[in-house]
Amino acid sequence: MLAFNIAQFFPLLNYRLLPIILNKVEFDPKILSFFSNYLIGRKTQYLWNSFTSPFFCIDIGVRQGSTLYLFLVFHIFEKRTKNLKIPVLFLSFIDDKLFISQEKSFKKTNSHLFCSYNIISLLLEQFGLFIEHGKSEILYFSRLHSFFNLLLLDLGNFRGSILKPKDTWKYLGFIFNRKLSFWQHVKFYSNKALLTVKCMKILGNSTWGLFPHQKHLSYRTCILLITIYSFSL
Repeated sequence: MLAFNIAQFFPLLNYRLLPIILNKVEFDPKILSFFSNYLIGRKTQYLWNSFTSPFFCIDIGVRQGSTLYLFLVFHIFEKRTKNLKIPVLFLSFIDDKLFISQEKSFKKTNSHLFCSYNIISLLLEQFGLFIEHGKSEILYFSRLHSFFNLLLLDLGNFRGSILKPKDTWKYLGFIFNRKLSFWQHVKFYSNKALLTVKCMKILGNSTWGLFPHQKHLSYRTCILLITIYSFSL
């Protein structure tokens, strides 16, 4: 599995191109109409004490919905990998992207990941975008119980980047290891919850500080969120 991050590459985006992009990906006309109204023809005004600025058009910039620009890129990428018969699964969450290759050979997996990475990089460059190669990571999952050699992934001409497989990988709050045992995940958040409980002692004891019902509320809103959902405020 290869994870990479698309840089904050677009300080200037012309949102009038968005309906054209969405139309090429064959979105429903209602969706085209919604984002056209939401992102196009917007204005903003600045207030400072008694000063009020005139309205400024903000058809250029980065706002929620900007990642829709990437749909056309990913659509072309999936077509190309399909034509080249590269069996790679592509996942996207905001600006974090994943290539997943399922093969019995690490060498074959690396070959598919390398080709996919090259294709998406060249496509993004054509659209004026780029990948932050320094943030790219690779992780192998294996059912083997014995020790196995992990191959480095040479990305070629991309600034001489050579990826070394990671032992663990954190994604969307979850910590994965090569065996998907999740013991690192449980250990990390258990320690975090216990540390938070110890810190809560300074909030009071039986003679001063928070009342029992307030401590109970603090426990439910802080500790349980960490232990159950790996979430902390």
